[in-house]
Amino acid sequence: MAGEASNPAKRQADMTTALKEAAFAALITFGLCIPIIAWGTRQNLDNQLVLDPRWDAVAWAVAIVFVGRFLMALRQQKRGEGKSVVRLLPHGTIGFFQRHSRIFSLFGLGFLLTFPIIAINLAGWGGALKWIDNFGVQILIYVMLGWGLNIVVGLAGLLDLGYVAFYAVGAYSYALLAKNFGLSFWILLPLSGILAAFWGMILGFPVLRLRGDYLAIVTLAFGEIIRLVLINWTDFSNGYAGISGIPRPSFFGIPFTAGDDGFAAIFGLEFSPLYRTIFLYYVILCLALLTAYVSLRLRRLPVGRAWEALREDEIACRSLGINTTNTKLTAFSLGAMFGGFAGSFFAARQGFISPESFVFMESAVILAIVVLGGMGSLWGCAIAAIAMIGGTELLRELDWLKQIFGPDFDPTKYRMLIFGFAMVVIMIWKPRGLISTREPTAFLKEKKVISADMVQEGHG
Repeated sequence: MAGEASNPAKRQADMTTALKEAAFAALITFGLCIPIIAWGTRQNLDNQLVLDPRWDAVAWAVAIVFVGRFLMALRQQKRGEGKSVVRLLPHGTIGFFQRHSRIFSLFGLGFLLTFPIIAINLAGWGGALKWIDNFGVQILIYVMLGWGLNIVVGLAGLLDLGYVAFYAVGAYSYALLAKNFGLSFWILLPLSGILAAFWGMILGFPVLRLRGDYLAIVTLAFGEIIRLVLINWTDFSNGYAGISGIPRPSFFGIPFTAGDDGFAAIFGLEFSPLYRTIFLYYVILCLALLTAYVSLRLRRLPVGRAWEALREDEIACRSLGINTTNTKLTAFSLGAMFGGFAGSFFAARQGFISPESFVFMESAVILAIVVLGGMGSLWGCAIAAIAMIGGTELLRELDWLKQIFGPDFDPTKYRMLIFGFAMVVIMIWKPRGLISTREPTAFLKEKKVISADMVQEGHG
């Protein structure tokens, strides 16, 4: 009876606590909205700055934060009540997904192999070009970049904010060598990866003793140094003007041109730019699958286990006799190599590159893919890349929203707002990423999956 009597009192106390938290969050939001949202600026006909009050927008922002914080506080209280239950295996949708990962992998591979055919049947030859290029090729580039950075950040635990530098090294290596020496794409693809791996080792040597925030600052500086060199060394990189006329890859020596020696003419087909796009799609698909295969194989080798040991505890790793210098260098160089592969493909696909394509925002997006997907998870990185890059491309298809918000509404302007909101939601819902469980590569007697609840935050 006493327990039953205490339940209403406990629920009332929980409700009061949640309301207090929501009111405090709403008050902070109101204070932040006053200098940012409460007034809009415009110029009148006399070129004078006029302030237009927007208190309705402030009220909406405060109300949304109040309701959101109230619901989140109630959810956290319910999770706290069930903390006595320890879960050794993943549960729910993620658990079902991981238990049947092989089936999903085969299904996903089949879908990727037939995606161009599906796009052509659904959108026709004219509309399929946009879907294969903007969605298929673009997403796969970021999937490959995410898997490459996952070696450094997810497996080795080394926070790298300058990964776009290796992307740029691969792109400029291909562009300069292809234009100046006339080498083919298939020769320069591995060469660009080797050069990027070399630069990864150069970055690795100065940061061997750094960890955490200090490592992030140095890698961020490295990425900016590479970009500034490309901007200012005009004799080498042509500066802001970039490099144009980059040779495109061919199909076993057959170019995708409209001439008599082109791909369409030789095979008796009507000329279409879609053939080149389909060819590039399968090239980047093979490169992405190669990245995934190498990552999985390396993770089961001694070097992969050394990466995971380094990620968990560097001091314990040293005490076990593992050479942390070689471990860090291999992580940096292999991750950089796959970034170089992606960069060379990017240059061959675009036919033009400039330093503006390799800004810090690219590194931030790639790192966000790794973190949001789940550190060390290939499936998580792929899902996060599809959601982030594919979601950005989908915003370009939402022109019907202009009928609701007016002809001046541009959905792409809100890309970063939606991106930031999605990151906040994911970090609240799944703090360790979409796939937050890690399957050990070495196990004793029985194979088990370790849940995120069983490890310390940031160290498991």
